[in-house]
Amino acid sequence: MQMVSQVSGTPLIMALDSTKHGVSESDTLNCVKLLVKAGADMNSANPKTPLVVAAMYGLADCIKYLLEAGANPNIPDKQCGTTPIEIAADSGRRELVEILFPFTKPIQCVPSWSVDGIITHVKSKHLKDKDKVGQDKKAELKSLGAKAVEEKDYAGASKFYSEAIKVDPEDATLYSNRGLCHLRIGEAHDALVDANACIRLRPDWPKGYWRKGAALTALKDHKEACDTYMAAMKLDPASQEIHEAFWDAVAAMKEELDAEQSGSSSESD
Repeated sequence: MQMVSQVSGTPLIMALDSTKHGVSESDTLNCVKLLVKAGADMNSANPKTPLVVAAMYGLADCIKYLLEAGANPNIPDKQCGTTPIEIAADSGRRELVEILFPFTKPIQCVPSWSVDGIITHVKSKHLKDKDKVGQDKKAELKSLGAKAVEEKDYAGASKFYSEAIKVDPEDATLYSNRGLCHLRIGEAHDALVDANACIRLRPDWPKGYWRKGAALTALKDHKEACDTYMAAMKLDPASQEIHEAFWDAVAAMKEELDAEQSGSSSESD
């Protein structure tokens, strides 16, 4: 008995699948027993085996029966490559992991072959997968931000970098890039906030100090800008751009002092 439906799979899969339509597990189990006794293939993967489907739906009694009847729990889901025990662990169903464990061969990538070890491994893998999705999203937003900067759409670029920061608030380069955008559209105070965040996250990266110096210069705090550029030069003494920015800040500070002194002289006369 192995007719295959193009939509739902084999009759055995269709019986297990009926639980998502409100059929009780006890009724499903009775149907499964009848099909197995009639010769249904318990290890057919089209693309999922009956044990994979039972694990997906949390059908403990069906899993017990299939295992006792000789179903192989080591056949993975063809689509995602996970075995029934991994599916059970990923869904947080410890009871199912305990049922499947004695029948399942050790999985090479699981460092500690135990019920707790499997659950810990699957949770860790889930977090890594989630992190990869986040990193991919961040890279996409960062790329869109860079493209907007090339097109001199600094306001648009700032929005992309802000979204990327939500994904990874510990990436100093995002604050540096957004700080540049703030400067280009005249938001010097916001640029200073981003520069300080950049320095906090990467205190040994000269660009954070360079960004801060530029923000302070825009705010006409030339003395503080000079000190900040000095800190940047200590980290990257070979940077011509930082040297030029420093001397520009020195010149601006001198000009400001000369203007103040000139004003004082005029008032005294």
